[in-house]
Amino acid sequence: MRYVSPLRYPGGKRKLANFVKLVFHYNNLMDGYYIEPFAGGASIALILLFEEYASHVFINDISRPIYALWHSILYETEALCYRIAKSKVTIEEWYRQKEIYSRADASLLDLGFATLFLNRTNRSGIIEGGVIGGKEQKGKYKIDARFNKASLIQRIKRIARYKDRIEIYNLDAVDFIQSISSTLPDDTLMYLDPPYYKKGKKLYVNSYSDQDHAQIAQLLASLKIRWMVSYDDVPEIRRLYRNYQNITYRLSYSAADRYKGQEVMFFHNELIVPPVKEPAKINDKQLYHWVQMNNTHTLA
Repeated sequence: MRYVSPLRYPGGKRKLANFVKLVFHYNNLMDGYYIEPFAGGASIALILLFEEYASHVFINDISRPIYALWHSILYETEALCYRIAKSKVTIEEWYRQKEIYSRADASLLDLGFATLFLNRTNRSGIIEGGVIGGKEQKGKYKIDARFNKASLIQRIKRIARYKDRIEIYNLDAVDFIQSISSTLPDDTLMYLDPPYYKKGKKLYVNSYSDQDHAQIAQLLASLKIRWMVSYDDVPEIRRLYRNYQNITYRLSYSAADRYKGQEVMFFHNELIVPPVKEPAKINDKQLYHWVQMNNTHTLA
């Protein structure tokens, strides 16, 4: 499957999956734990699980709507799939789901479906981004352009088959990390993808302040488990992580307009970083090549 997550995200990190696989190989993490405190669509977590790199994955997101969707996928699978199959992907339904999404008392299943519906029918998957094709549906693409029912149901059922190996949380990232970090085995990798420093307020409902970014950096400095964290490449973030290994790379985004932005990834100083220049562009053939190189180096 090219896509494993039912959610669409601007600047989604799915293209980094092969690089994270290399990190697993280079650090003898195979069959270990993988953690995402800012999970969102959790594509990398799912790929690592499906391909048996990770034995368990931990998915956390402070957003109740995102948590509601993951809860529905894992624990109300058939009911969620039924709603997808029977839904009418229309402007009228879009308004109805938007109203449900705004309710504080919506059930997890109602909220989970509303989240999925809006994510798949809004531009670039952004809840506040406006419906694909516009409310008058005069655009080139219509509201159902990204709502392939059969594909979504297939992805959801595949994820649900792994529910015994997936743990989901609905906590602030700092609280989540503090609550589980002392219980994790040595063969654990944590990947953090916090809201972008500069564009975060436009792209995310739960954006971060300077203090929030600093708090994450301070917490990571105290952890024994190995981690990696990615950000938009700005001086403020580089100052926070100036004492750590890092690599820069280009990543395509699709929110509002299409462009390539430079990102930077920082690493726990005890993590072995694969010596690749473009972590977002590693294809399967290159992945195999780098794995073989690492195996040869290890045996030597």
